[in-house]
Amino acid sequence: MFNAIARVFRTPDLRRKIGFTLGIVALFRLGSFIPAPFVDFQNVQACLAQNQGTSGLYDLVNTFSGGALLQLSVFALGIMPYITASIIVQLLRVVIPRFETLYKEGQSGQAKLTQYTRYLTIALGILQSTTLITVARSGALFGTNATSGVCSDLITAAGNTWYGMILMVLTMTAGTGLIMWMGELITERGIGNGMSLLIFTSIIATFPTSLSAIATAQGWNVFALVILIALVVMLAVVFVEQSQRRIPVQYAKRMVGRRTYGGNNTYIPIKVNMAGVVPVIFASSLLYLPALIAQFNQPAAGEEIQPWVTWISNYLTRGDHPLYMLLFFLLIVGFTYFYVAITFNPEEVADNMKKYGGFIPGIRAGRPTAEYLDYVLTRITLPGSLYLGLVSLIPLVAFSALGASQNFALGGTSILIIVGVGLETVKQIDAQLQQRHYEGLLR
Repeated sequence: MFNAIARVFRTPDLRRKIGFTLGIVALFRLGSFIPAPFVDFQNVQACLAQNQGTSGLYDLVNTFSGGALLQLSVFALGIMPYITASIIVQLLRVVIPRFETLYKEGQSGQAKLTQYTRYLTIALGILQSTTLITVARSGALFGTNATSGVCSDLITAAGNTWYGMILMVLTMTAGTGLIMWMGELITERGIGNGMSLLIFTSIIATFPTSLSAIATAQGWNVFALVILIALVVMLAVVFVEQSQRRIPVQYAKRMVGRRTYGGNNTYIPIKVNMAGVVPVIFASSLLYLPALIAQFNQPAAGEEIQPWVTWISNYLTRGDHPLYMLLFFLLIVGFTYFYVAITFNPEEVADNMKKYGGFIPGIRAGRPTAEYLDYVLTRITLPGSLYLGLVSLIPLVAFSALGASQNFALGGTSILIIVGVGLETVKQIDAQLQQRHYEGLLR
């Protein structure tokens, strides 16, 4: 293993790509600690220390931003606007025929869709930064229980003016655009997928704080138990993420002049978890909507709170209630089927196979092939959706049992992203080593 790592750094091109990637990651983390204009840095830090270990409305987004959101830094929005824009553009392919046509045009069409994603990212950055600043001004950024004291004075007096708010929105939106550019630079000149690596970095950055909070609050015995469970879950996630159903495909031989083409055997890999972490993000975002609506409908001093606001605050805000867990699990299962259905089209795959003379042994080409692929896909998605739901419940169970943060780093979405990005990056390094030394990173 150490010899393989040494080969990586002895290869000049690969060493340069890894160094470039690490440099961009360092700049990304540096920007997460630079406060936005008109932000009272001392009050923000005091409020963070005061509410450490609690679960707020923006806890998941704060995890994806590496803690930059609650610090109101220039990179407060992190990579989430780009992720949301990418998902929206992908979903619009089903609704807008123009997007589907661009997707099928190849590289030129993909470049156009990427440009649309960038524009939508900036628009979402403006919207989310405006919402974040409004919530910070109201003092409810750290939840309804932290609306007094230093948590109500996160923005200075100059920041409450119209020009101060515009400057803060422009700064945070520009930070989102800069993060998007950094991710694209890593993809082009570094190693791995840039956007995924930036999310990976943000999640890893929250590990020390989460682990120290568990050790301080629960003791070292619970700390060791959490580490052991996290390692077991990580092994299970690696096993499932690598699992796939291989459907054999044969191509008929055909003669062109004196040459024979086709006749080779291959397979269609259908992963158990084809949806990745997208259904978890969908479900989390949908469950945040009622809590967000309730937060903006809090009564003024002396007024009576509405019954529906009380019900949402009791059942749909914190993850320690069984109703919240059940809804979260069911939404993940439903969104998994929905996302797989729009990203994998059995009819399109069957038509392409028929066009190039491919067939599944024992299955006729055309419509029977599409029905067979749909049959396999529907049944293999069930264990994949259950797996996503169960893994995502880990932080909620930990939050209920240990009193840890609802989205603490060693569970659910975080482990899914860490394992997925880690496996993909290792595969890319391995492929580049094999091109140069005929021997990969792992034997």
